[in-house]
Order: sequence, then structure tokens, then C-alpha cells
Amino acid sequence: MSASDVQELKEHAEHGASEEAMRPVAFTMSVLAVVLAVTTVMGERTHADAIIDQNLATDQWNDYQAHKIRSNDEELVTSLMSVVALSDKEAAAKKVKAYTDQIKKSTGEQSQLQAEGNALQAKVKVGEAQSDRYDLGEVLLEIGLVITSVTLLTRSRIYWYLGMVSSALGVAAAISALFIK
Repeated sequence: MSASDVQELKEHAEHGASEEAMRPVAFTMSVLAVVLAVTTVMGERTHADAIIDQNLATDQWNDYQAHKIRSNDEELVTSLMSVVALSDKEAAAKKVKAYTDQIKKSTGEQSQLQAEGNALQAKVKVGEAQSDRYDLGEVLLEIGLVITSVTLLTRSRIYWYLGMVSSALGVAAAISALFIK
């Protein structure tokens, strides 16, 4: 065996040891990629749910406005009928009573619609806050994944540790979204 063969074997052994030392880094990157994917999906679903809730809230407020306008119109007609001289006072009184009953019923419905609209708006705010947390978690996880990958290029473990810190913050941000109520 020549000196060059010995040198080649030594370099091969050092390269194998270096690859072995980077195996935990590669595993960490795989785990981070999975956690990042889950966080991304959760964030997108939360965004979609918030949009759907916002549409439902908009529909609810439109229904409330329609009831409010109809109630206002009935009040105007009732006021007008009580002031204008009509030939059939009995028929006018029946109409005024019917409109008054409808106004009372509509007022109750408006209160219920308003409460439902407020509840949906609160749900939208929670969804938006959760989405923001998932987005923050996603960004921190992406940063952590990139910093961790620098370890493979530089063979310096400091990047692995920095990437893990960023990733831990990202996981914490994503998990915190679950506690927003």
C-alpha cells in the first residue's frame, strides 16, 4: 500500500465521520419540514374558516338591515294612516293594528339577528387572530429550516442550534393559536 492510498483511505474515513455527524441535522430538517407543512395547512384552513364566517356575518347583517328597513317602513305607514282622514276608519284601524303587531314581531327578530351577527363577528376576530399566529409560526419555522440547512453547508453546528431556536419559537407561536378563544 502506497502513501497515496493511505492518504485516500484517511480522507474517506474523515468524510464518512463528517456525514455521520450531520445525520441528526438532516433528521431535524425532515421533522421541521413536516411541522412546517402541518402549520401551513392549519393556517390556511383557519384563514378559509375566517373568510366563511365573515361571509356569514355579512349575510346576517344584511338580513338585520332588511328587517330594520321593513320595520321603519311599517312605522311610517302606521304614522301616516293615523294622521290621514280615511273613509273606512274600521279598516284603517285593523291595518294599523296589523302593522303595529308586525313591528313588535320584527323588533324581536332584529334583536336576535343583531345578537347572531355580533357572535359571528366575534368568531371572525378569533379566526383572524389564530391565522396570524399560524402565519407567525410558519415564518419562524421556515427561517429555522433555512438556518438549519446552512449547517450542512458550513459543517458548523451553531447554525443547527440557531435553527432549532427559531423553529421552537415557530412551534410555540403555532400552538398558541389553539389557545385563542
